[in-house]
Amino acid sequence: MKHQDPLHSPKVTVWAALSARGIIGPYFYEDQRGHAVTVNSERYIAMLQNFFAPALQNFDGFNQRWWFQQDGATCHTSNDSMSAVHAIFGQKVISRRGDINLPPRSPDLSPMDFFLWGYLKSKVFNSNPLSLAELKELIREEIQKISQNTCKAVNENFRSRLKQCQNNHGAHMDDVI
Repeated sequence: MKHQDPLHSPKVTVWAALSARGIIGPYFYEDQRGHAVTVNSERYIAMLQNFFAPALQNFDGFNQRWWFQQDGATCHTSNDSMSAVHAIFGQKVISRRGDINLPPRSPDLSPMDFFLWGYLKSKVFNSNPLSLAELKELIREEIQKISQNTCKAVNENFRSRLKQCQNNHGAHMDDVI
């Protein structure tokens, strides 16, 4: 009897935004059948325009003083993607090719990397989801459970990391706060 395993495990591709006031998302990148798809510029722009921008308009405290930070993924920093981001945030974009250049490979300066994704994985996978639908529901539930106080604490930690980076003149941070 032969047993064949799939080459790639089933997965979800998820996006979210975090501020001191809370979290917007999750947003799952999926095709019409509900299968995960790779993020490209076209899909990223569609998410920004059809999900993120409308959610921001209803987000408590959003105003034109807010800055947007994103990583340097090519789909986020293409000419078209950057135009879409600037249409929402004006000249307040922290990113590769942004108004403030985000240093490459700097997860210590990204609340999504130093907090949210690891936190969600630790919570969600403790429940051993048995299907992708259950996995997505657990992600939604765990994001909803993250309090505004936690988001404020993450933001304060982010500010401390930025100060440490500034004090180190941009050099590597040996002991991250």
